[in-house]
Amino acid sequence: MEQRDPRILEFERPIYELQDRIDRLKKEGKSSAGEIAGLDQRLSDLERKVYSGLTAWEQVQLARHPMRPTAIDYIRMICDEFEELHGDRLFRDDPAVVGGIAVIGGRKVMIVAHEKGRNTREKITRNFGMASPEGFRKALRLMKTAEKFGMPILSIVDTPGAYPGVEAEERGQPRAIADNLQQVFDIDTPIVVVIIGEGGSGGALALAIGDSVLMLEHSIYSVISPEGCAAILWKSREKAPDAAEALRLTARDCLKLKVIDRIIEESKGAAHRDPEGTAGRIQSEVLAELEMIEGIQADLLLERRRRKCSEMGAFEERGIIPFIDYRLDLKA
Repeated sequence: MEQRDPRILEFERPIYELQDRIDRLKKEGKSSAGEIAGLDQRLSDLERKVYSGLTAWEQVQLARHPMRPTAIDYIRMICDEFEELHGDRLFRDDPAVVGGIAVIGGRKVMIVAHEKGRNTREKITRNFGMASPEGFRKALRLMKTAEKFGMPILSIVDTPGAYPGVEAEERGQPRAIADNLQQVFDIDTPIVVVIIGEGGSGGALALAIGDSVLMLEHSIYSVISPEGCAAILWKSREKAPDAAEALRLTARDCLKLKVIDRIIEESKGAAHRDPEGTAGRIQSEVLAELEMIEGIQADLLLERRRRKCSEMGAFEERGIIPFIDYRLDLKA
């Protein structure tokens, strides 16, 4: 039986088969430059076709791709300098959230980011990017430090959600998230948010309030995971693809609903196909957004941020649903 590479999603297989063919021909050195160029163009067209026609569930799989660059990968690629800062000054340092002072294109910024980790050991250490209360408190501390020293903030979001463990609840998980949501609205320095993979529930939102919210082309942003939604509505995780469609969680959906401001196109169709190229696009977009919003006066910036969030989404009125007391049907 053919052994399949778990790092290759099923819908990506034709791309990698053609890539392998091109690599073999180049290694053998028997093909003409024209033939190789033709195959390279065919590969480029295939990437465009495959990655532009994905279903919502396939977008979810791509956002979780095991080779997809993490926050630390992008920090290394887009920053000229980065000095990590640790701890929430109350309990401990949460490895699921990284942050510190960076220089991007000659501009000093404060970065706060979810970090999932790359291999199994890193994922366990980083708790798969699921922050505990101290992670959210660290992020807020760094944001306030940025405000104090007049630095703009770059927030990088990539998490399936906040850590749901008992110990996180004991240490005030809901309050930590709520404090972030409340206090970020009063931080009078520019904030640019980039969702690079998963934007899951309140764990994502706690770091995703900003003046400009961007999403990578194949990232997702939702109030709940498709699996969680399917378990609630259909009592079956097998309905996750249907839930993904209903949740409107893709970048295009979020842009249409005005949840985000712009989509960053991924290089070669998907970020894991060309991390450096995608990082370059992130850097350009972040610097352009900072250039645009840094000149706004502080009071106008805060008012713009509040208005931006209050105008998100859309509402439909379907009439009044009559109340039915189902208890009347119960046997005494």
